[in-house]
Amino acid sequence: MTGFSRRVEQVSISGIREVFEAAGEDAINLGLGQPDFPTPEHAREGAIEAVRAGEADGYTSNKGTESLREAIAGRYAADAGFDVDPAHVIATAGGSEALHIALEAHVDPGEEVVFPDPGFVSYEALTHIAGGEPKPVPLRDDLTMDPATVEDAITDETAVFVVNSPANPTGAVQSPADMREFARIADEHDVLCLSDEVYEHIVFEGEHRSPMAFAETDNVAVVGACSKTYSMTGWRLGWVTASNRRIERMLRVHQYGQACATAAAQHAAEAALRGPQDAVDEMVAAFETRRDVLLDGLADIGLSCPTPKGAFYAMPEVPEGFVDEVIDRGVVVVPGDAFGEHGAGHARISYAVTVETLKEALELMDEAYQAVR
Repeated sequence: MTGFSRRVEQVSISGIREVFEAAGEDAINLGLGQPDFPTPEHAREGAIEAVRAGEADGYTSNKGTESLREAIAGRYAADAGFDVDPAHVIATAGGSEALHIALEAHVDPGEEVVFPDPGFVSYEALTHIAGGEPKPVPLRDDLTMDPATVEDAITDETAVFVVNSPANPTGAVQSPADMREFARIADEHDVLCLSDEVYEHIVFEGEHRSPMAFAETDNVAVVGACSKTYSMTGWRLGWVTASNRRIERMLRVHQYGQACATAAAQHAAEAALRGPQDAVDEMVAAFETRRDVLLDGLADIGLSCPTPKGAFYAMPEVPEGFVDEVIDRGVVVVPGDAFGEHGAGHARISYAVTVETLKEALELMDEAYQAVR
């Protein structure tokens, strides 16, 4: 009888999804990693025009349309200050596929992948699917990842270390000095730094810099996406950029697993990247306002929380039983241990909801805190 692979048996359904399923239909959802803003109209029109013109009916190049890859390169030149060759970009089915093909192309069975703990749930799962060995590392008190901790974790068996800034689930933003150190570590140890930058434009304090801007070798690959920046999670359009030799290997995985990103989504993404960026600025300003409301509310309750400097998540320390009490009161938050062992004693709160909804949720969280303190 055919069984199941050890790789897939090591992966379970996300703890985030389990929380969603446990909550009622009318619950206030502070667990969703999705902006609550509409996709910009010019991005939608880009897809509509392509569909009407018959430009979304067939396959594109495996890497994606040349014009989309040029638009991605243009944004890096304008926003990140480094050059990307459009030939060294693969358009993917969201940032998730970009992470997947990067790990599949670089990790042999038994090799280690170092990543933050708490960290995005996909890092451990995708490592297992690639046949690798997860090696989570704890964070600093401010929930950023210490380059020294990463360097200490690297062995002869390490294939990849993952950097995520701004970060999910913490909202932490690595400093430019940290990013320079990550690039140095990749260069000196000849290990791939996989930099997950899907929240790169959602920054309130500090400055986002990519380790690719500092690298002296090709040991950095960068994952980006339209999902968060342009509120396009459902369009499933991301990308990965790296050197030619790395892109060529990742393309082999992408070609047979996906063929190409959806053509209509590629046209929408190109319009978003080339068009006015006002909607991004407005969304970031709204998230910052919401963050401040949430932090004030958590402080009033008596919960300690490092100030998130980007993304749209906060990760306060919470007492035992708090998450269950909050969910019982109709508010979805995610237990911190869904993001790794070191997330225990925390909860992830997404503030991708209105200020009014946040205030209502905070009142219920206060009741939950009083019940368990």
